[in-house]
Amino acid sequence: MSKTALLVIDVQQACMDGPPASARAAQVLATLNRVIAKARKRGMPVIFIQHNGPKGSPLEPGQDGWKLHSALERHESDAVIRKSFSDCFHATTLAATLSRLGAEALWITGYATDFCVASTVNGAAFRGFPVTVIADAHTTKDRPHAKGETLIDHYNWVWSNLGAPAPIRVVPCDELP
Repeated sequence: MSKTALLVIDVQQACMDGPPASARAAQVLATLNRVIAKARKRGMPVIFIQHNGPKGSPLEPGQDGWKLHSALERHESDAVIRKSFSDCFHATTLAATLSRLGAEALWITGYATDFCVASTVNGAAFRGFPVTVIADAHTTKDRPHAKGETLIDHYNWVWSNLGAPAPIRVVPCDELP
């Protein structure tokens, strides 16, 4: 069995709490902590990804909104990787970190379903990593054309049906192996 790592993408104060708040924010935070606990029980590395926004934005490094969400159950030994683009692999140390850890597959969670999570799911699968998206552990905000809930359901469907070089599975937290 290949070694799997958990990615928790951009679960930062401003992303989750807003304004506006993300869809099902409190439920997703609770589910994320259940996923983190399951990963730790299996001896999986947990990697937190943190988005660096531009100066003056809520995600500007050092601002309160930029901080990883205070409700997350983190350990000092967890890796934290900072990024400036949607795909967590682009211009970051993620690939090198996964290689150093011997990770060959990924569980993916986080914020924003339609941006950073989607870019990273696709990027990982097209780099050859089998991906498990935790269906109830990612979220986004309402957009001008669609509610956050609709986008979450849409992307869960897309990933379940996407042809990629490596498999993408979409499962709820309670069905994780």
